[in-house]
Amino acid sequence: MEFAIVLPLLLLLVFGIVEFGLILYDKAVITNASREAARAGIVYNPTSPNYLSASTIQSNATNNLAPNLISLGAKGTPWASVPAGCATTGDALTVTVSYTYTGLAFGVDRIMGTAINPLADTPNNLLTMSATTTMRCE
Repeated sequence: MEFAIVLPLLLLLVFGIVEFGLILYDKAVITNASREAARAGIVYNPTSPNYLSASTIQSNATNNLAPNLISLGAKGTPWASVPAGCATTGDALTVTVSYTYTGLAFGVDRIMGTAINPLADTPNNLLTMSATTTMRCE
């Protein structure tokens, strides 16, 4: 009898921990993607007269990102923003990578007025995460 009362709360706690872990994992993945894309964009190639273009940096940031993201709901599409590529040595290159995480929709979002789902107050359990990296062109 007591197990029947405790089991729903225990399952809710376990799935909440799993979902929070997935959110932290996805945040680490997009942070790494912005860092890697910025690093690729600032390196000067001596065999080519130019740095990478902004569109190439954006595709570098998003191409390897999508297969590594995990979501319990519908999988969102990551996107990257690069205002401008490197023109000369010393310029700042900023890469922003964003991703909309779709959370697991719990059947109960509130118990006695207290939110138990951290995504409960967002529309459709969506959480937009972003990571920005700024580096100087070499």
